[in-house]
Amino acid sequence: MGYEFNYEEKMGTLLISDEDFTRLVRFVQRNYGIDLHQKRQLIQSRLTATIKGRGFSDFKSYVDYLLLKGSGDDINELLVKLTTNYTYFMRETDSFDYFQKSILPQITRRKADKTLAIWSAGCSSGEEPYNITMYMMDYFGSQWGAWDTRILATDLSLGALEKAEKGVYQLPENFPEQWRESYFTPAGGRRYQVTKQVRNNVIFRQFNLMDPIQFRRKFDVIFCRNVMIYFDQPTKTALIRRFYDATVPGGYLIISLSETLPPNLPYKRVSTSIFQK
Repeated sequence: MGYEFNYEEKMGTLLISDEDFTRLVRFVQRNYGIDLHQKRQLIQSRLTATIKGRGFSDFKSYVDYLLLKGSGDDINELLVKLTTNYTYFMRETDSFDYFQKSILPQITRRKADKTLAIWSAGCSSGEEPYNITMYMMDYFGSQWGAWDTRILATDLSLGALEKAEKGVYQLPENFPEQWRESYFTPAGGRRYQVTKQVRNNVIFRQFNLMDPIQFRRKFDVIFCRNVMIYFDQPTKTALIRRFYDATVPGGYLIISLSETLPPNLPYKRVSTSIFQK
């Protein structure tokens, strides 16, 4: 431990006391559901530059300010530093394929009003809701205009949402050529912008998943992938119960392949990482 302490001091990394670590961890978990109990080194390394740049001399003064006077921008900066908004197009395509081939046919058969309610919860920089839109446009084809398929896409990070609304990306090597030609326009260099038609199908909003879910409509499908990895078990269980209440009967919850649902919850598993109410 002495070697690590001296190394961090030498590199200029600020050290956080046990008391301030506990205060910060409890604050973040209570308000945003993110479990940082095992992230002490990450907190020190990622927040040192922020603390110094804001003119604080140590973690104590920073945590004091954050807990007593911190603004929404301060909190957003903290959460962006401590979480990873990492996503990409065509992530876990098995889930998208099941959505297109099994879920959409099942839902559309019983939808007399031709309206789908889909939520991308924890949408990060927007790749997921745009990808969902592309799968739906392929599915509906010439009937696309007859359906209201707008997706609600939410995230806690304002920075991620700003990037998402612009819809400019460097596409992965395996991205389908037909989709690149149909759903993107060149934006300079190796970057492409999602077409206006695709962008208009997604409504981006800031939302804290710890808050009550009180949207106007209940959802046919909720995507919440690679979000709950930051939550402890009680937080995850409570969130999934809120998802369940916000889902129409027969609706679906889609999580990531690396996640599992806690036991004794009312969802029925219908495929890998896919559950039905």
